[in-house]
Amino acid sequence: MTTVRNRIIEMIEGAIAPLLGTTPLDIPIELSIPKLAQHGDFATNVALSLTRQLKRNPREIATQIVKNISESNGIFEKIEIAGPGFINFFVRAGAWHAVVRDILTAPDTYGQGQMGRGKLVQVEFVSANPTGPLHIGHGRGAATGDVLANILTACGYTVEREYYINDAGNQMNTLGRSLYYRYQELLGEKIEFPEGHYRGDYMRELAEDFRREFSDRYHRAPLDDVLPVFTRYAGDHILAGIKDDLSVFGVSFDRYFSEQSLHDENAIATTIEALQERGYIYDEEGAKWFRSTAFGDEKDRVVIRANGISTYFAADLAYHKNKFDRGFDAVVDIWGADHHGYVERMLAGIEAMGRRRTDLKIILVQLVNLLRSGNLVAMSTRAGEFVTLREVIDEVGKDAARFIFLTRRSDSPLDFDLEVAKMQSNDNPVFYVQYAHARLCSIFEVARERGVSFDPSGQPEGLEHLALPQEFEIIKLLGEYPEVLANCARSLEPHYIPYYLHELVSLFHSYYNQNRILGDDPELTRARLHLAAAVRVVLRNALNLLGVNAPEKM
Repeated sequence: MTTVRNRIIEMIEGAIAPLLGTTPLDIPIELSIPKLAQHGDFATNVALSLTRQLKRNPREIATQIVKNISESNGIFEKIEIAGPGFINFFVRAGAWHAVVRDILTAPDTYGQGQMGRGKLVQVEFVSANPTGPLHIGHGRGAATGDVLANILTACGYTVEREYYINDAGNQMNTLGRSLYYRYQELLGEKIEFPEGHYRGDYMRELAEDFRREFSDRYHRAPLDDVLPVFTRYAGDHILAGIKDDLSVFGVSFDRYFSEQSLHDENAIATTIEALQERGYIYDEEGAKWFRSTAFGDEKDRVVIRANGISTYFAADLAYHKNKFDRGFDAVVDIWGADHHGYVERMLAGIEAMGRRRTDLKIILVQLVNLLRSGNLVAMSTRAGEFVTLREVIDEVGKDAARFIFLTRRSDSPLDFDLEVAKMQSNDNPVFYVQYAHARLCSIFEVARERGVSFDPSGQPEGLEHLALPQEFEIIKLLGEYPEVLANCARSLEPHYIPYYLHELVSLFHSYYNQNRILGDDPELTRARLHLAAAVRVVLRNALNLLGVNAPEKM
């Protein structure tokens, strides 16, 4: 998408090329928005960054850049050189009016781009163990992964969403035993429930379901004989509940990948053999070790214990080899913050496999502090151990939960106040944005009732009547929306969208409260309706990426 920002960057690149004698340029062009209007609409410090390379005074470089940029292109009012060599660009009103035209000409795709050029990316997220229902922390990871996948798709990547099912190992047998003991209790047996097993009320509910289905068929059956039955039943039903909760939350996956399949297909042993051939596996004290220190990890890691059992890390190595063997150009893993110690060893693992370290991006999602009217909520009355995602959705709704989960950087702790999430006031961030969209829809409804001739899908005309500083401020921010999405994709940080929406809505509310959109001047009214329509398009598109509804009435 050719935005005002992109056009200026292209002009700067064209102006610099003769100075460097090379294209394409291997230096980034940083274009910032000055805080003070007298410094222009955009500014760049590129002349300063070229000083060492060109061995010239930055003001001389800036002067040459400005000279090489044709001022007869219709986009600039003027270009100024400031301070030691900053270049300030003042954009003509007509170029800003074209932003509104671009938005309304292709409303459904505005903001999208081709930065990814079809590159195949896998985003793996949630991946909660099928040993219990999703909790609120999983919800934050689910929102982050789903929205990030939406953003990458909008920026031209081909994206696949994947959930890794940890359905192998001791935890699954522990789950099966937990169900077995609760089932025996229901049948009147006195059970000393072992430590380290799953005690949540959800296990009692699962045991009741199991009894309804099988009656007393397994009453007093030897545990070792029937453990696979209980393990499979518990894992399958809990995973079904997880899928149902995710569906209600608006999250779906292209693939659920079973850890057990790695064991069944001997993928772990094959992966370790491949690493051994590369010289990264060695034997010590009866165990097999991965030489992760060769890639910057603090110590080497065990992959096969002395008893012959593979570690979770070994399975992770096999899983990531499987990912890249499937042809993904890049992989994004979204993990809970408690997995931070695994980051370096995993990056070491993919390097040892011959991939670039940058082919794997790991995003850590910090904890959620659940509050009610500012007071910490300690536990769930239903689950007994933690607050489930479904409880939060049932209380505050999908939209509020998704939006609020994304209002902070993923690696920062998040305070989630249930009462704030239910408020119909500006203190509730999702209500604040959704109300703005509904307000815009009501403007067009009133316009129709008054017989105002206006077609929001038609070719916008008379935009030159938009001349107030507030109107240009809104248009400039609308013009930055594609850059916001691109920045989210580059940094893998979706929280920039809620920040952007808050700023846009704040500008619009202020403008709306101080100016009449439906006024006495028909041409000015139509121009302002076009501006309102453009704001509505961007709000809707951004909310759609967040998986949040854009209501027409509230």
